[in-house]
Amino acid sequence: MIPTALSIAGSDPSGGAGIQADLKTFHQHKVYGMAVITLLTVQNTCGVQTVYVMKPVQVIRQLEAVLADIPPRAAKTGALGDEKILRAVARCARKFRFPLVVDPVMVSKHGALLLKRSAIHVFIKELMPYATLVTPNLCEAEVLSGIRVRDPESMEKAARIIAGFGPQAVLVKGGHLREEAMDLLCRRGRIQIFKAPRIRTQHTHGTGCTYSAAITAELAKGKDLFSAITSAKKFITRAIRTNPGLGHGMGSVNHFA
Repeated sequence: MIPTALSIAGSDPSGGAGIQADLKTFHQHKVYGMAVITLLTVQNTCGVQTVYVMKPVQVIRQLEAVLADIPPRAAKTGALGDEKILRAVARCARKFRFPLVVDPVMVSKHGALLLKRSAIHVFIKELMPYATLVTPNLCEAEVLSGIRVRDPESMEKAARIIAGFGPQAVLVKGGHLREEAMDLLCRRGRIQIFKAPRIRTQHTHGTGCTYSAAITAELAKGKDLFSAITSAKKFITRAIRTNPGLGHGMGSVNHFA
C-alpha cells in the first residue's frame, strides 16, 4: 500500500511553508499527503500581513474526517495558533497509533507570531508527551528549555531539558549557528549529531516545515528515526542549495530537490 502522511498546520498562500510545503515534500518522497488546516496566513516572501486562527471544532472535524477514512502512517504538526487548538489536537494525539513529529512553530521567518505565548505551557504539558520527535530550532529551543542556546554545548543541554517533558526524542536544529549547519538529536539519553555545510543564501523560507515533513514522510515509509533524519537532512540541504530564488524577499527552498 502507498504510504500516507498527515500535516496538521497552517496555510501559506505563497507556497513556501506550512501545509503547502508539507504536501510538496510528502509528494516528492512518494508519500500520499493529507492536511488539516489550523490557521490561515496572509503572506508572501516579503512578510506576513495577517494570521487568521481557525476554531478548534473546525480543526477537529477535519482531523476526525481524515482519521476515519485514511489513517496516516505518520503525522506532523506545524503552526497550531492558540491553546484551544493545542488542547484539542493533544486530546486526539493521545489516541494516535502512528509516529507524530511535532514542529514547534512559534514565529515565522519574518517575525510574525504563530503561537500565542500563553499557549507555550499547554504545548509543553499536553502535546509534547505524545511526540515521537520534537524539532525546535535554536530560538524555539530557548523558549522551551528556558536557557540561552547558541552553541553545541547549550544545544545538548536544551535538548536534554526538553526531552524531560516527555517526547521520545528531540532534534535541536542548528541552522542558525555561525559555522556548519549542525543538528543534535537526543533520544533515550543518547546524543547523535547530523552535520551539513552552511549554505549562504536568504532563500530559506519554509526550511523547518520542509525538514520536519521529510522526516515524517520517511517515518511513514517505515524508516527508523535515525535513518529518517539522515535522509531528511540530505534532502533539506539539497533543497536550500538549489532554491529557485522566487519572489522579492526571503524565497522558498526547492521542493523538487
